[in-house]
Amino acid sequence: MTDTIINLETVNPIEFFGVNNNKFDILKKKFPLLKILSRGTQIKLSGAPEQIEIAKEKIVLIIQYMERNGHLSENYFEQILGGDDAEIIDHFVEQNPNEVLVYGPNGKTVRARTANQKKMVQAADKNDIVFAIGPAGTGKTYTAVALAVRALKNKLVKKIILTRPAVEAGESLGFLPGDLKEKIDPYLRPLYDALDDMIPADKLGYYMSTRTIEIAPLAYMRGRTLDHAFIILDESQNANDLQIKMFLTRIGSNAKAIITGDPTQVDLPRNQKSGLEKASRILQNIEGIAHIQLDEEDVVRHKLVKAIIKAYDKERENETENSYHR
Repeated sequence: MTDTIINLETVNPIEFFGVNNNKFDILKKKFPLLKILSRGTQIKLSGAPEQIEIAKEKIVLIIQYMERNGHLSENYFEQILGGDDAEIIDHFVEQNPNEVLVYGPNGKTVRARTANQKKMVQAADKNDIVFAIGPAGTGKTYTAVALAVRALKNKLVKKIILTRPAVEAGESLGFLPGDLKEKIDPYLRPLYDALDDMIPADKLGYYMSTRTIEIAPLAYMRGRTLDHAFIILDESQNANDLQIKMFLTRIGSNAKAIITGDPTQVDLPRNQKSGLEKASRILQNIEGIAHIQLDEEDVVRHKLVKAIIKAYDKERENETENSYHR
């Protein structure tokens, strides 16, 4: 049995341990073979030397992250503790100002949070079209919007165009109450929410009024040529084959496009087939088009979302296997 003391003098102990010691409880669950005690600004580890060494490395990583960034959410805390991939650990600890995508209102920093989100940023820097595919909560839309806002602020593009299939209304919005904006806003709200995090309200209002930033249903892209723009097709799993082809052929000179989607959440009517799988398949190995696959390890929402995604994936695998054996 060995004892080791770790000092937390360079960080806020309350921030480290969490509200009601929530983060500290996560730490103890991660290392059940160790006896972990806290006293003031110190943590005492007791147990086998090899276990202590692993726990110490993780705690030092967390301290280094907090020294650089101050705040550390429970989700980040848990990801650092569980990060066996050196790339993930490096992402959390070795962040620097050059990795900030956008400085939002009140000094908020927006940056890629996971290894695959970081790959998504790198892919967008090197390619004009990026497919970002993965389950809910992996930051596909948020990262894509951040990249678009960064490009606009750096004057790399003249406008941002964000679009989604308004599939819940079948792209036939006439029966809904209100004017066009009131009809389509509920389907586009996640895009507005992302922009609210990145651009001050008055400036966002100006951009919207001048159509520097445009948010519209996918159907309204038909017939347009989009030059000098950063274009995002969100929820592309709800676009059929012809719609995705139509979108991709709108891209004009000096334009970039990101197509995000989750093939497991197709809301199209049963007689329609999603075009995302075909597009991502036939557009492989084309220079200038990148494909990034995100998974449950990239989930940045509530920690239970990761468990939910895994449960549904397991159930889908079981259903597929049962269907095969029938």
